[in-house]
Amino acid sequence: MHTELGVVRTTIERPDAAAVAALSAFGTATVHEAMGRTGLTRPYLRPVYPSARLCGPAVTVLLQPGDNWMLHVAAEQIRPGDVVVAACTTESEDGFFGELLATSFRSRGCAGLVIDGGVRDVADLAAMDFPVFSRAINARGTVKATLGSVNVPVVCANAPVRPGDVMLADADGVVVVPRERAAEVAEASARREAAEAGKRERLRSGELGLDMYGMRGPLAALGLRYED
Repeated sequence: MHTELGVVRTTIERPDAAAVAALSAFGTATVHEAMGRTGLTRPYLRPVYPSARLCGPAVTVLLQPGDNWMLHVAAEQIRPGDVVVAACTTESEDGFFGELLATSFRSRGCAGLVIDGGVRDVADLAAMDFPVFSRAINARGTVKATLGSVNVPVVCANAPVRPGDVMLADADGVVVVPRERAAEVAEASARREAAEAGKRERLRSGELGLDMYGMRGPLAALGLRYED
Protein backbone atom coordinates (compact mmCIF):
# COMPACT_ATOMS: atom_id res chain seq x y z
CA MET A 1 0.00 0.00 0.00
CA HIS A 2 3.00 2.32 0.45
CA THR A 3 3.78 2.72 -3.24
CA GLU A 4 2.08 5.90 -4.42
CA LEU A 5 4.12 9.05 -3.84
CA GLY A 6 3.56 12.63 -4.90
CA VAL A 7 -0.24 12.60 -5.11
CA VAL A 8 -2.93 14.55 -3.24
CA ARG A 9 -6.48 13.30 -3.68
CA THR A 10 -8.79 16.22 -3.08
CA THR A 11 -12.07 14.29 -3.12
CA ILE A 12 -12.70 11.47 -0.67
CA GLU A 13 -15.80 9.56 0.39
CA ARG A 14 -16.77 10.33 3.97
CA PRO A 15 -19.31 8.30 5.94
CA ASP A 16 -22.68 9.63 7.05
CA ALA A 17 -22.18 12.21 9.80
CA ALA A 18 -24.93 10.66 11.93
CA ALA A 19 -23.13 7.31 11.87
CA VAL A 20 -19.88 8.95 12.96
CA ALA A 21 -21.69 10.72 15.78
CA ALA A 22 -23.26 7.43 16.88
CA LEU A 23 -19.87 5.70 16.92
CA SER A 24 -18.38 8.49 19.01
CA ALA A 25 -20.53 7.41 21.96
CA PHE A 26 -18.66 4.12 22.35
CA GLY A 27 -15.22 3.08 23.54
CA THR A 28 -12.61 1.46 21.35
CA ALA A 29 -12.95 -1.90 23.13
CA THR A 30 -16.70 -2.01 22.49
CA VAL A 31 -16.32 -1.08 18.82
CA HIS A 32 -13.48 -3.55 18.31
CA GLU A 33 -15.53 -6.37 19.80
CA ALA A 34 -18.67 -5.32 17.89
CA MET A 35 -16.71 -5.61 14.61
CA GLY A 36 -15.72 -9.20 15.38
CA ARG A 37 -12.53 -8.27 17.23
CA THR A 38 -11.00 -6.47 14.25
CA GLY A 39 -9.77 -2.98 13.43
CA LEU A 40 -7.27 -2.28 16.20
CA THR A 41 -3.95 -0.61 15.54
CA ARG A 42 -0.88 -1.79 17.41
CA PRO A 43 -1.08 -0.87 21.11
CA TYR A 44 2.02 1.31 20.99
CA LEU A 45 -0.14 4.18 19.70
CA ARG A 46 -0.90 6.05 22.91
CA PRO A 47 -2.65 9.34 23.81
CA VAL A 48 -0.19 12.13 24.50
CA TYR A 49 -2.35 13.26 27.44
CA PRO A 50 -4.70 11.07 29.50
CA SER A 51 -8.07 12.53 28.53
CA ALA A 52 -7.43 12.57 24.78
CA ARG A 53 -10.24 11.07 22.73
CA LEU A 54 -11.24 11.42 19.07
CA CYS A 55 -13.67 10.15 16.47
CA GLY A 56 -13.94 11.19 12.85
CA PRO A 57 -13.32 10.34 9.18
CA ALA A 58 -9.70 9.85 8.16
CA VAL A 59 -7.67 12.20 6.02
CA THR A 60 -4.66 9.98 5.39
CA VAL A 61 -1.04 11.08 5.02
CA LEU A 62 1.94 9.05 3.86
CA LEU A 63 5.12 10.56 5.29
CA GLN A 64 8.77 10.01 4.55
CA PRO A 65 10.97 9.35 7.62
CA GLY A 66 12.08 12.53 9.36
CA ASP A 67 10.03 14.73 6.99
CA ASN A 68 6.71 16.40 7.90
CA TRP A 69 6.12 18.29 4.65
CA MET A 70 3.01 16.31 3.75
CA LEU A 71 1.30 17.17 7.03
CA HIS A 72 1.36 20.79 5.88
CA VAL A 73 -0.01 19.67 2.51
CA ALA A 74 -2.73 17.66 4.26
CA ALA A 75 -3.98 20.69 6.22
CA GLU A 76 -5.66 22.02 3.08
CA GLN A 77 -7.70 18.82 2.72
CA ILE A 78 -9.15 18.81 6.25
CA ARG A 79 -12.87 19.33 6.65
CA PRO A 80 -14.57 19.94 10.03
CA GLY A 81 -14.62 16.75 12.07
CA ASP A 82 -11.85 14.98 10.15
CA VAL A 83 -9.04 13.07 11.86
CA VAL A 84 -5.60 13.16 10.23
CA VAL A 85 -4.02 9.69 10.09
CA ALA A 86 -0.32 9.70 9.31
CA ALA A 87 1.77 6.66 8.41
CA CYS A 88 5.37 6.51 7.27
CA THR A 89 7.16 4.70 4.45
CA THR A 90 9.42 3.17 7.11
CA GLU A 91 9.59 3.32 10.88
CA SER A 92 10.38 6.77 12.25
CA GLU A 93 9.91 8.26 15.70
CA ASP A 94 10.96 11.83 14.89
CA GLY A 95 8.79 14.69 16.12
CA PHE A 96 6.66 15.22 13.01
CA PHE A 97 3.95 17.27 14.72
CA GLY A 98 3.68 19.93 17.38
CA GLU A 99 1.73 22.94 18.60
CA LEU A 100 2.04 25.01 15.41
CA LEU A 101 0.64 22.28 13.17
CA ALA A 102 -2.07 21.59 15.75
CA THR A 103 -3.04 25.26 15.58
CA SER A 104 -3.24 25.02 11.79
CA PHE A 105 -5.25 21.78 11.88
CA ARG A 106 -7.66 23.15 14.47
CA SER A 107 -8.36 26.20 12.32
CA ARG A 108 -9.66 23.75 9.70
CA GLY A 109 -11.91 21.96 12.21
CA CYS A 110 -9.65 18.93 12.69
CA ALA A 111 -10.80 16.50 15.40
CA GLY A 112 -7.31 15.15 16.12
CA LEU A 113 -4.30 13.21 14.87
CA VAL A 114 -3.29 9.55 14.81
CA ILE A 115 0.36 9.16 13.80
CA ASP A 116 2.67 6.17 13.56
CA GLY A 117 5.57 8.45 14.46
CA GLY A 118 6.65 10.97 17.05
CA VAL A 119 5.17 14.25 18.21
CA ARG A 120 6.36 17.05 20.47
CA ASP A 121 5.00 20.08 22.36
CA VAL A 122 2.77 17.71 24.29
CA ALA A 123 2.15 20.14 27.15
CA ASP A 124 0.84 22.63 24.60
CA LEU A 125 -1.27 19.95 22.91
CA ALA A 126 -2.80 19.09 26.29
CA ALA A 127 -3.47 22.74 27.06
CA MET A 128 -5.16 23.08 23.66
CA ASP A 129 -7.07 19.82 24.26
CA PHE A 130 -6.02 18.74 20.76
CA PRO A 131 -6.23 14.92 20.78
CA VAL A 132 -3.13 13.14 19.49
CA PHE A 133 -2.32 9.43 19.51
CA SER A 134 1.27 8.72 18.59
CA ARG A 135 4.01 6.12 18.47
CA ALA A 136 6.42 8.28 20.46
CA ILE A 137 7.03 11.62 22.09
CA ASN A 138 10.22 13.04 20.65
CA ALA A 139 11.64 16.56 20.57
CA ARG A 140 13.71 15.74 17.48
CA GLY A 141 12.59 17.94 14.58
CA THR A 142 11.96 17.11 10.95
CA VAL A 143 12.72 18.56 7.51
CA LYS A 144 10.59 19.44 4.51
CA ALA A 145 12.38 17.88 1.56
CA THR A 146 10.68 14.75 0.20
CA LEU A 147 7.29 13.96 -1.28
CA GLY A 148 4.76 11.64 0.27
CA SER A 149 1.04 11.56 -0.46
CA VAL A 150 -2.32 12.65 0.94
CA ASN A 151 -5.56 10.69 0.86
CA VAL A 152 -4.15 7.40 -0.32
CA PRO A 153 -4.59 4.07 1.49
CA VAL A 154 -2.00 3.66 4.25
CA VAL A 155 -1.02 1.17 6.92
CA CYS A 156 -0.89 2.89 10.31
CA ALA A 157 0.53 0.79 13.16
CA ASN A 158 -0.36 -2.41 11.24
CA ALA A 159 -3.95 -1.32 10.52
CA PRO A 160 -5.06 -0.58 6.95
CA VAL A 161 -6.73 2.84 6.73
CA ARG A 162 -8.48 4.31 3.70
CA PRO A 163 -9.47 7.94 3.33
CA GLY A 164 -12.88 8.35 4.97
CA ASP A 165 -12.63 5.36 7.28
CA VAL A 166 -13.72 6.26 10.81
CA MET A 167 -10.99 6.57 13.44
CA LEU A 168 -11.97 6.13 17.07
CA ALA A 169 -9.36 6.50 19.81
CA ASP A 170 -9.37 6.70 23.59
CA ALA A 171 -7.28 5.56 26.55
CA ASP A 172 -7.68 1.92 25.48
CA GLY A 173 -6.25 2.36 21.98
CA VAL A 174 -7.14 3.18 18.38
CA VAL A 175 -9.65 1.35 16.19
CA VAL A 176 -10.43 1.75 12.47
CA VAL A 177 -14.02 1.31 11.24
CA PRO A 178 -14.45 0.89 7.46
CA ARG A 179 -16.46 3.86 6.25
CA GLU A 180 -19.18 1.71 4.63
CA ARG A 181 -19.72 -0.14 7.93
CA ALA A 182 -19.98 2.90 10.21
CA ALA A 183 -23.75 2.74 10.79
CA GLU A 184 -23.80 -1.05 11.12
CA VAL A 185 -20.95 -1.04 13.64
CA ALA A 186 -22.59 1.73 15.67
CA GLU A 187 -25.76 -0.37 15.93
CA ALA A 188 -23.79 -3.48 16.89
CA SER A 189 -21.91 -1.46 19.52
CA ALA A 190 -25.18 -0.24 21.00
CA ARG A 191 -26.47 -3.81 21.25
CA ARG A 192 -23.23 -4.91 22.90
CA GLU A 193 -23.41 -2.12 25.48
CA ALA A 194 -27.03 -2.96 26.27
CA ALA A 195 -26.10 -6.59 26.85
CA GLU A 196 -23.16 -5.56 29.05
CA ALA A 197 -25.45 -3.38 31.16
CA GLY A 198 -27.47 -6.45 32.12
CA LYS A 199 -24.34 -8.45 32.93
CA ARG A 200 -23.01 -5.58 35.02
CA GLU A 201 -26.12 -5.61 37.19
CA ARG A 202 -25.85 -9.35 37.72
CA LEU A 203 -22.19 -9.08 38.68
CA ARG A 204 -22.96 -6.16 40.99
CA SER A 205 -25.56 -8.29 42.74
CA GLY A 206 -22.87 -10.86 43.54
CA GLU A 207 -23.42 -13.43 40.81
CA LEU A 208 -20.14 -14.97 39.68
CA GLY A 209 -18.89 -14.91 36.12
CA LEU A 210 -18.35 -18.65 36.53
CA ASP A 211 -22.12 -19.10 36.69
CA MET A 212 -23.27 -16.25 34.47
CA TYR A 213 -21.09 -17.42 31.58
CA GLY A 214 -21.66 -21.15 32.19
CA MET A 215 -17.98 -21.82 32.80
CA ARG A 216 -18.17 -24.59 35.39
CA GLY A 217 -18.96 -27.42 32.97
CA PRO A 218 -16.14 -26.66 30.49
CA LEU A 219 -13.67 -26.20 33.35
CA ALA A 220 -14.65 -29.53 34.87
CA ALA A 221 -14.38 -31.22 31.47
CA LEU A 222 -10.78 -30.02 31.28
CA GLY A 223 -10.05 -31.51 34.69
CA LEU A 224 -10.25 -28.52 37.02
CA ARG A 225 -10.80 -29.74 40.57
CA TYR A 226 -11.38 -28.06 43.91
CA GLU A 227 -9.53 -29.24 46.99
CA ASP A 228 -10.02 -28.37 50.68
